[in-house]
Amino acid sequence: MKKIVLALGGNALGNTPEEQKEAVKNTAKSIVDLVEQGNKVIISHGNGPQVGMINLAMDAASKSDAKTPQMPFPECGAMSQGYIGYHLQNSIENELKRRNMDVMTATIVTQVLVDKEDKAFDNPTKPVGAFYTKEQAEEMEKKGFKFKEDAGRGYRRVVPSPKPIDIVEKQAVETLYNANCIVIAAGGGGIPVIKENDELVGVPAVIDKDFTTAKLAELVDADTLIILTAVEKVAIRFGKPDEQWLDKLTVEEALTHIENKEFAEGSMKPKVEAAINFAKSKAGRTTLITSLEKAAEGLEGKTGTLISL
Repeated sequence: MKKIVLALGGNALGNTPEEQKEAVKNTAKSIVDLVEQGNKVIISHGNGPQVGMINLAMDAASKSDAKTPQMPFPECGAMSQGYIGYHLQNSIENELKRRNMDVMTATIVTQVLVDKEDKAFDNPTKPVGAFYTKEQAEEMEKKGFKFKEDAGRGYRRVVPSPKPIDIVEKQAVETLYNANCIVIAAGGGGIPVIKENDELVGVPAVIDKDFTTAKLAELVDADTLIILTAVEKVAIRFGKPDEQWLDKLTVEEALTHIENKEFAEGSMKPKVEAAINFAKSKAGRTTLITSLEKAAEGLEGKTGTLISL
């Protein structure tokens, strides 16, 4: 039996609630395949489109006659964790029932501690939500929001992306995990919180989900971290005539490729960095980067990119 922590990429979820309900049916099959093989599984997931949608909806509602209050960003993150967790739970439980497997599933709304002195707070970079015109962005900046132009497609709100230090609910996650429950936790990188006067306070930020998932895997003493993406393996010289797909990487080799700028910022680079963090955290820990459909085969060593010391 392996203790696995699984980071679901955006391709495992839809952009609308209706799309998501359909998408997670296939996601559930792949997850239950892993459980059926005797593995213990924790699942984390992205929430970029979903938290942006919630944030925009609440913003629009606040301008309506209903006078709905503005919803702070940490609360929007919590909402996204709840409804994505519900969809995943629902599909996983239905799949377990189809296979006559008596396994519990639970979602934990998860807070993640970050350092209030993290330099990321001085330089917001993480885009969230929809695209705006320059004029719209300038108007919203008067309310204190930060915007940046995004690849010629318009302006998007940006928030800080600090590094995770600790998982507040780690004990609850581990208790359920050790009781053979499929746990869904740290969705969207977790709700970022800082310590102020020995109290936890939510902050408007987005923690990279792969870094949080690696931290979670480390804290629950998992054997394997699986980072799921749209491709089956990691490549160097991606998209070029001499493109090379990689089966295995040592931490040292992976760091060299990062120095050589082989991996795209905001895409494969943070995944490889998170993989390195987990592999370095304790001897014998490995990270597998592959697609959702190939996760079971990847654990058998048949595909994917394995990163270890």
